[in-house]
Amino acid sequence: MQTSRTPDHAPAPSPADGVPPPSADRFLTGRTALVTGAASGIGLACARTLAAAGAHVYVVDKAADAAKNLADEIGATAWVVDLSDPEAVDTLPADADIVVNNAGLQHIAPVHAFPPERFALIQRVMVEAPFRILRRTLPGMYERGWGRVVNISSVHGLRASPYKAAYVTAKHALEGLSKVVALEAAEHGVTSNCVSPGYVRTPLVENQIAAQARTHGISEEEVVGQVMLERSAVKSLIEPEDVAEAVLWLCGPRTGHITGTSLSMDGGWTAN
Repeated sequence: MQTSRTPDHAPAPSPADGVPPPSADRFLTGRTALVTGAASGIGLACARTLAAAGAHVYVVDKAADAAKNLADEIGATAWVVDLSDPEAVDTLPADADIVVNNAGLQHIAPVHAFPPERFALIQRVMVEAPFRILRRTLPGMYERGWGRVVNISSVHGLRASPYKAAYVTAKHALEGLSKVVALEAAEHGVTSNCVSPGYVRTPLVENQIAAQARTHGISEEEVVGQVMLERSAVKSLIEPEDVAEAVLWLCGPRTGHITGTSLSMDGGWTAN
C-alpha cells in the first residue's frame, strides 16, 4: 500500500508553522537530523553539511566539550550520550526526520586473540545503537510521510580484512539492518541506504598512518599508497566532506527511489 505522499514530494513544514519556505541550497529547512559520532571526523562533516542545508542537527557524541562546541558553531543541539549504554541511547530524541548512524570504533587482533568484551562493545555501538535509534525515530517518520536513514558503513561492510573481526561483523550487520529498514519503510516515504567509504582522512586514520610508518620504517605516503590503499585504484584518502556530500545527496530531492542500496566510495576497491 502506498501513502499519499511520495518520498520525493513529501511537503516540508509550511510557513504557517512558522518555518520559512526553503531555498534551493537550504532544502532541508524545517527538517531535523540526528547524527551520531558527530563531534569529529565523518560525523562532524555530516553535521556541518546538513546544518548548512537548513536542518536542525542533534549532535550526538560522548565527547561533551567537542559536541557542545560544534553545536554552538552550527546552531545545533548537543546530546552527550555513550552509545554503548542501551538505556542512554533510549533517551535520544525521537523526532528526527533524518538519521545518520555514523559512530564507530576499531580494534585490531586475530580472532583467536580478540577480547570478547571488545567485540561486544563494538556491536553495541555500531549495531545495537543504530537499531535502537531507528526503533525510536521511524514511527515519527512514518507519521510525517517522509524520512531519510543514512548508515555510514564501510568498504568493510562489503569486503573483509584480517584482524578486524568485530568491525567487519558490525559493518556487515549495519548493511543488513539498512536493507530491512528500506523494505519496511518504503510505503511510508522513508528511504534507507548505506554510504560505504574506504579509508577516510580522519584523526583516527591519520594516527594509524603515523604509527604504521614508525613500525615499518617507511614514509607516511608509502603507508597510504602501499598498505592502506593497496586494493584501491585511487591512491588517496577520502575527505570527510566528500562523504558528507554523499549523505546530503541521499537526503535531497529526486532520491526517493534510491533505497536499500550501498553507495561505494572506495576508490575502486570493490571493483577488484
